Amino acid sequence: METIIILIFVLGYLAIAIEHSLKIDKLIPALLMMATIWAIVSTTHMDVFEVNASLKELVPTDFQNILLHHLGKTAEILIFLMGAMAIVEIIDFFGGFGTIKKYIKTKNKRKLIWFFSLLAFSLSAIIDNLTTTIVLITIVQKIIKDRQLRLWFAGIVVIAANAGGAWSPIGDVTTTMLWIGNKVTAAALVQQVLLPSITCVAIPTFFASRLSAFNGEIEQEQEQESKEVGNNTSKYGPIMLYLGLGFIIFVPIFKTLTHLPPYVGMMLSLSIVAILAEIFSRRKFTLTTLGEDGNDQLTYHSPLHHSLGRIEMPSILFFLGILMAVAALESIGMLFHFAETLSNSIPLLGTESAGEKVSDLVIIVLGFASAVIDNVPLVAASMGMFSAGLDDPIWHFIAFSAGTGGSMLIIGSAAGVVAMGMEKIDFIWYLKKITWLAMLGFFSGSIVFILMRNLVLNS
Repeated sequence: METIIILIFVLGYLAIAIEHSLKIDKLIPALLMMATIWAIVSTTHMDVFEVNASLKELVPTDFQNILLHHLGKTAEILIFLMGAMAIVEIIDFFGGFGTIKKYIKTKNKRKLIWFFSLLAFSLSAIIDNLTTTIVLITIVQKIIKDRQLRLWFAGIVVIAANAGGAWSPIGDVTTTMLWIGNKVTAAALVQQVLLPSITCVAIPTFFASRLSAFNGEIEQEQEQESKEVGNNTSKYGPIMLYLGLGFIIFVPIFKTLTHLPPYVGMMLSLSIVAILAEIFSRRKFTLTTLGEDGNDQLTYHSPLHHSLGRIEMPSILFFLGILMAVAALESIGMLFHFAETLSNSIPLLGTESAGEKVSDLVIIVLGFASAVIDNVPLVAASMGMFSAGLDDPIWHFIAFSAGTGGSMLIIGSAAGVVAMGMEKIDFIWYLKKITWLAMLGFFSGSIVFILMRNLVLNS
């Protein structure tokens, strides 16, 4: 049965990786794979286990208990993401992201690429790399008419957004998974991964800014702006931007103070932002619609309802399928044994971590793998493979590697895929022009991380 389960997982994974060729949304094979694997485990009465991290061994457990355990852990991540997505959509409802454009004061290409790189790096640590990419490429489209130049900007934004999400517990799905799964704390993640992430974005931006594509100034846009980023424009846009981002940042603080799961803090933040949005929208967004009798009627359009309706449910269901499918492999002990085999077959490089012997090469390979396939199942698998304790350097390196490695190919991250769609970026163009920059940043950041880790462990 284990062979059949592995085959189902590999086929499902392959379908996810080539979704554009199959023209089938990746959530479909993810859900099918999850349901099929758990059904096989249940109907064939396979033994299921929990991993005892302290003893580094598998402990038999009850099927219903392990299923509910994994469902609960997965639900924590999904509810957290839905809350964050809702806050971002509320900000967008008021046109809050349009405020960012007002800070652009230069037309120098070299200064602009640094501006967008640093902005993407900072913003993705607060919201997420996907939303950051959408917002910034939309702004780039408004101020730059030359499409070839926009492609360069989009490539650097992808690298910066992925690097920015890697050091923040709320900046990327994978770091959120590690944080909620009690693999890392927010403070230690920032402390250990921030400098490597800065290196990962600074090196590519520096080399890109020296290219001929960024010589001179952008041409003055003649057409008059008619619309900001977002669905509406409002005088409350800047207020909602700062409030929304502020309350997202508040979530790690809330967890530290209360020791409650992060999704509780996110729900608190969402409720406060929603209250303010309802108050502001009564003053600004009361709409007039045509009633059934042909007369105008005043209706109230709730920004919360609007925002919840715009949450990307396909992404939520995809995460559900992937995380629960990987949880099934963990429950039957496959990931535990695979981790043992992997650790024993690849020689150690550098200083071993405090809790478990894992080669740096294994985690670097994980980064390269995330450029080809989705980093969410990779990190989910690693959480079941390794039994290292809280804030072990392994988890910090995995957060960096999986988060930034996806930049090496345009299909390697959610940020890259959305940039590809918005600017119709060709896979080969990205491979020739951007991949070497992303790879340079990845290796530079990895070296900085390893040096920092060894310095700490040897002190």
